[in-house]
Amino acid sequence: MTPLRRTVSPVMVLGLTFLWLLLNQSLAPGQVLLGAALSVLLAWASSPLRPLQAHIRRLDLAALLLLQVCMDIARSNIRVALIVLGLPRKRSLRSGFLDVPLDLRDPHGLAALAAIVTATPGTVWVGLSPDGNVLTLHVLDLRDEAQLVNLVKHRYERPLMRIFE
Repeated sequence: MTPLRRTVSPVMVLGLTFLWLLLNQSLAPGQVLLGAALSVLLAWASSPLRPLQAHIRRLDLAALLLLQVCMDIARSNIRVALIVLGLPRKRSLRSGFLDVPLDLRDPHGLAALAAIVTATPGTVWVGLSPDGNVLTLHVLDLRDEAQLVNLVKHRYERPLMRIFE
């Protein structure tokens, strides 16, 4: 039996501290210290639960991807709102399932892709093939399948591969 190795992820500590301050709506020094102390303790205590550590290779690309995703979410919100309000009357709405072939293998990259796709209104991650080669999406307004496959592969998958692999 191998001993449990405990580490403290600085990213997790920063994220948890930020969340603590956000929830308490305070930047008082006492709250900052308490949040940081609790974050370090929680990151240390939960480290055995995460045997696979993420290694972000390109933080600059991650920031650019986050900005792109935020813009895509805003655009998709508008499109879905228009659909819900019944405004695209000139054409019929066609929803359906779409299979996207994947080259991405890193589990953290796949988790990020799942979060991106699911956070974008109008698309939902439905499944991943057992071999991990095909992603299935449900799309609310499926106009051009090839264009959407190309968008997922180039806008999200490629940057995630450069960030995590």
